[in-house]
Amino acid sequence: MIKLPSKKTILIVDDMTINIKLLTATLKSEYEICFATNGPDALEIADSDNPPDLVLLDVMMPDMDGYEVCARIKENRYTQNIPVIFITAQDEESYETRGFEVGAVDYIKKPFNREIVKQRVKTHISLKSARQALENQKNSLKKKVKERTRELEETQVEVVERLGLAAEFRDEATGNHVKRMSEYCRLLAKASDYTAEEYDTFALSSTLHDVGKIGIPDNILLKPGKLTKDEWEIMKSHASIGAKLLAGSKSKFLNLGESIALTHHEKWNGTGYPHGVKGEKIPLEGRITCICDVFDALISRRPYKEAWPVEKAMDEISNGAGIHFDPGLVRLFLELEPELKVIIKELN
Repeated sequence: MIKLPSKKTILIVDDMTINIKLLTATLKSEYEICFATNGPDALEIADSDNPPDLVLLDVMMPDMDGYEVCARIKENRYTQNIPVIFITAQDEESYETRGFEVGAVDYIKKPFNREIVKQRVKTHISLKSARQALENQKNSLKKKVKERTRELEETQVEVVERLGLAAEFRDEATGNHVKRMSEYCRLLAKASDYTAEEYDTFALSSTLHDVGKIGIPDNILLKPGKLTKDEWEIMKSHASIGAKLLAGSKSKFLNLGESIALTHHEKWNGTGYPHGVKGEKIPLEGRITCICDVFDALISRRPYKEAWPVEKAMDEISNGAGIHFDPGLVRLFLELEPELKVIIKELN
């Protein structure tokens, strides 16, 4: 069985029952009709669970005139899209002008022509339906765009995570270094007044800090002993390699990762690499990652050293304030010791 579309509903508001009867007789073959004889009842119907599709409204009514009723319909966000047509014996131009000023879409003068009423009502019902269809289409497109954006962002996150792990897999001794680094950076960025979105982005992008190690030969990257001077120069190039690998992306994660990869080995006193940048000229993301990276290296076991206790590592970070590290960030980092210990316990 084909389901026929339900009729649209017209609310007739008039304190004269004869006018309600005339309008009902004119429109009942095509529309569902409801009515009110005063403003408060009309507003209650308009704001109900089954609001009308259009209101035919008289101007001159006791207690609350049609202008106030129309204005209040338009002020209410739940009813403001219901079209209102004034139908009144007031034929002065000033009355009509005021009607449009309070939000009416049309103005019909009494005594009315029944065919004109039908056509005006039909026109504004059609316009409302068209606007609603456009609004529904817009909302549908917004939903699709939002879903697609979420999917793309999730894909970006996965790509960044996998890329960040790529360098770690080449050096199994680092264990959960990338994961711990990400959480340290989240904590320190949060303490540095980053917004929630910013420190979450930072945490993910920080996993890319050593991605340039992909370009370092195994005989150097995995060498258990001390590197020669030439080998050390090659090892240091991982910062520039990482930045080049991530350069030119439109992704906010990769853009931030590029800066982190390039600057996380710069030192506060200008003796770091690859460019010897000094103090606050080092981007904040580089300064934060520098502290977190050194701290995790200290507490981690390596072929050439045993893991340090957290307290000893924190002392080393403190001693490096103003030399290796941003002193302001060091103060914040030292205050995070309890949270850092939780991360280490969970990701060791």
